[in-house]
Amino acid sequence: MSTTIHPFHLEIPDADLADLQRRLANTRWPDAETVADTSQGPQLAKLRALVARWQGGYDWRRCEAMLNAWGQYRTEIDGVDIHFLHIRSPHPDATPLLMTHGWPGSVLEFRAVIGPLTDPVAHGGQASDAFHLVIPSLPGFGFSGQPTASGWNVNRIADAWIVLMARLGYERWAAQGGDWGGAVTTTLGYKAPPGLTGIHLNMLMFQPTEQERADATPHEQAMLDDAQRYDQQFSGYFKVQATRPQAVGFSLADSPVGLAAWIYALFQDVSDSAGDVESVFALDAILDDIMLYWLPNTGASSARLYWETMQSMRHGGMPSAPMTTPAGISMFPGEQVRLSRRWAERRFTNLVHFNELKQGGHFAAMEQPEVFVDEVRKTFRLAR
Repeated sequence: MSTTIHPFHLEIPDADLADLQRRLANTRWPDAETVADTSQGPQLAKLRALVARWQGGYDWRRCEAMLNAWGQYRTEIDGVDIHFLHIRSPHPDATPLLMTHGWPGSVLEFRAVIGPLTDPVAHGGQASDAFHLVIPSLPGFGFSGQPTASGWNVNRIADAWIVLMARLGYERWAAQGGDWGGAVTTTLGYKAPPGLTGIHLNMLMFQPTEQERADATPHEQAMLDDAQRYDQQFSGYFKVQATRPQAVGFSLADSPVGLAAWIYALFQDVSDSAGDVESVFALDAILDDIMLYWLPNTGASSARLYWETMQSMRHGGMPSAPMTTPAGISMFPGEQVRLSRRWAERRFTNLVHFNELKQGGHFAAMEQPEVFVDEVRKTFRLAR
């Protein structure tokens, strides 16, 4: 296995973009929903507006140039090519920070926070808050390789990330994540590899105990109610991808509008937008994210991470013992699965920062970038 790190220059063939436009033009649309709200999923008018932008006005080459300007690389780890952004701070003593996205996110989740985190002085901050950023695409996501055999679960990804940081020459580093990135980052915290100085999470895959449910305060009960609503109303995608990812994968690979609707539903349901996606996200930002699934054809391979995790859960999930790695947690109110400080303190014995924010949801770095940056800075000031 090669340990070489290769620069990666993205240049999608014009023929691929032309094929996309043909598919969009030939879309066979479903009939409209029979309700006035989003309870049946994304509304026909919203998806038609998204696709109209995709067909006229949206510029993939702009996004492509942005990715290339940041600095993209690939390296083989455990038999899979890992794509990652590596953005060095102008401050040589900056803290290396590994940031991991989730589904249906991508490395583009962090676009609005890259500048403030790497160059805080240019954004009204202090040089001591600077970070060198390493932002990998999960295996089977974006321009990382697609595993050809089962076994790429959260634990294996965490091991790959440890190799990646060592390969980059970082002896001391920190980690951040939400969604699957939160699961990977939590796993890193439990593994506590030499050099990991702390973690920051904006989502935990959290299950309260029966006793915690019984003893819940009114504030905690509201969290439990939101988690139950997520399970009953919004988690259909999770259950499909955790049990039959390949079944939905055929549609995600063949229909750009099918893929777009599958992803748009999550931006709609788990952001702090009351279902009005465009009030929080620009259409081009959503389309950029969708393109990182469409162009490399990773609808099926990304969905399989859910299946892989369910297989690994049969052999035990996260460790039950409290974590000792310094940790910071930011709970955004639009996140459907949250935990209280009291619940967090039982699971993290070195909780250096905990905060419940007033705005923001599942896509915290996109929805509230300034707040997100402040939370990351506060955590790692205390974790150093």
